[in-house]
Amino acid sequence: MFYQQRLPSLTGVPMLSVQPKGKQKGCAGCNRKIKDRYLLKALDKYWHEDCLKCACCDCRLGEVGSTLYTKANLILCRRDYLRLFGTTGNCAACSKLIPAFEMVMRARDNVYHLDCFACQLCNQRFCVGDKFFLKNNMILCQMDYEEGQLNGSFETQVQ
Repeated sequence: MFYQQRLPSLTGVPMLSVQPKGKQKGCAGCNRKIKDRYLLKALDKYWHEDCLKCACCDCRLGEVGSTLYTKANLILCRRDYLRLFGTTGNCAACSKLIPAFEMVMRARDNVYHLDCFACQLCNQRFCVGDKFFLKNNMILCQMDYEEGQLNGSFETQVQ
């Protein structure tokens, strides 16, 4: 299962066709009339496609998806919002910092880098939907788990 942090200041950016010439909208970014065929509507304002950009990386928000994030009077893409305001944590396998914008895997209360989400005995990487076992905060593949069961070293904790 992929983990995504809840982002309360998420806003949609629908693409709209421009009104007829007599009803052209003003752009919230540059204050000029929008004469283009398409415009963006975000934060209850209208924008040229080129004017609605992330305040940090300057990417065009209409191109990177249908959402934007706002906080502290900034309009941001998802990555920069998480980089600036997201929470970070440590990987349960390698103990290194996981940046707030990075996708992770979760097993109960443990969070892992995607690359670290592997059997901690044989290093077999897991894919979404693969069966794995969690014992004493160790992630195990089915083969290593069953071998431990036969040896009497593990109790059942199936994920």
